[in-house]
Amino acid sequence: MTDPKSHWGKAYTDDDITVYYDARRCIHFAACVRGLPQVFNPQAKPWIKADAAPAEQIAGVVRRCPTGALHYELKNGPAESPEPTSVEVRENGPLFLRGDLTIAAPDSATPGGEVKDTRAALCRCGASSNKPFCDGTHRNGFRAEGGQKLNTA
Repeated sequence: MTDPKSHWGKAYTDDDITVYYDARRCIHFAACVRGLPQVFNPQAKPWIKADAAPAEQIAGVVRRCPTGALHYELKNGPAESPEPTSVEVRENGPLFLRGDLTIAAPDSATPGGEVKDTRAALCRCGASSNKPFCDGTHRNGFRAEGGQKLNTA
């Protein structure tokens, strides 16, 4: 198993917080953009400005990311703690998992074959090129009734 931070992605750093972004895990749910648009702006370069809001506010918005594409590390604060374990089925979409997760993954997708995380979106349509994680491919026609409607507005 590898260090959890090794799969967190690109780092965006300020004096008080580092925000990590893994594009392979992002399905554009946009909780970050809706939560703090001055920090998370896909039209800007860089798209994450870790100095544009207080670190605690940024950490709160990062924790809303259901896919685990975003993580944070506070310079002078606690690490992200896992929520109680839960699985949320999204209509026509992925499974959102929260908790103290250990996810088995092919070595080709994850060095070491295992991911430790607090949030993840798992593929349900079978078409993801990043299995076991969702990559948004379900938008190409996957249908499964029941579950919460996937609201990205």
